[in-house]
Amino acid sequence: MVLSLRSVNSNPIALKGEALGPGSERAGAGALEVDLEKSYGDFRLKATFALAGPGVTVVFWPSGAGKTTLLSLLAGLAKPDRGFIRHQGRTLYDSAKKIFVAPEKRNFSYVFQRALLFTHFSVKTNLLFAAKFGGRPLEPGAFARAVGLLGLEELLSRQPRSLSGGEAQRVAIGRALLAQGDLLIMDEPLSSLDRERKDELLAYIVQIPERFGAPIVYVTHAEDELRLLADRVLTVERGQCQLKTRAEFELGWGQLKGGPGLSGVGAN
Repeated sequence: MVLSLRSVNSNPIALKGEALGPGSERAGAGALEVDLEKSYGDFRLKATFALAGPGVTVVFWPSGAGKTTLLSLLAGLAKPDRGFIRHQGRTLYDSAKKIFVAPEKRNFSYVFQRALLFTHFSVKTNLLFAAKFGGRPLEPGAFARAVGLLGLEELLSRQPRSLSGGEAQRVAIGRALLAQGDLLIMDEPLSSLDRERKDELLAYIVQIPERFGAPIVYVTHAEDELRLLADRVLTVERGQCQLKTRAEFELGWGQLKGGPGLSGVGAN
């Protein structure tokens, strides 16, 4: 099985669908550039794409399509077989040059499907731990901004074991924000939550790009999450992946579903 990821126009995709040529300034410093292959038995992932600009890139399609594998390779939790990964002009992996930057040195923030909080720390200490060991000194006001955005004020003295699933995941998102990575990677962060908690968390997540600025790569197979969050979409379909602007995806998805576009698709 081969999954091939490529940009529709072979160019980086910017917010609002602006195509960036390889030589453009915005395609350089802020871009995530990927050209890699990875095999697991008869499963083969081949990814070639570039992302530039702020906003949310949603990696979308049903479970088992290779979405989490791709995120693990980007984050350095797994090593590609060949190719390269570059971010902001810095090489994170290059098979030809034998470069592999460890996950903790890539300056990415990661939110997993489970909160994975430190159970022997309070909520406040969990957040401050991330701030202390993040990629750069904490910006003035960042702690209060994250706590306020995610509604964590009344949870700061609580222990993780006393939190609901939605509360714990809010703390996990706050911890990732306070690590101040250059890229926020979110791997199906709402998949274990019920409908009410999921809607609650989505209301917080949708504010992150504007309030904190870091671009987000967000994996999901849920149409409602995609509809609310996506500025651009990386889809897996018939053994291939394509990077599309929001408008391109809405048109194609509407045709696939027999409706007018993504806005006409009901939530799963």
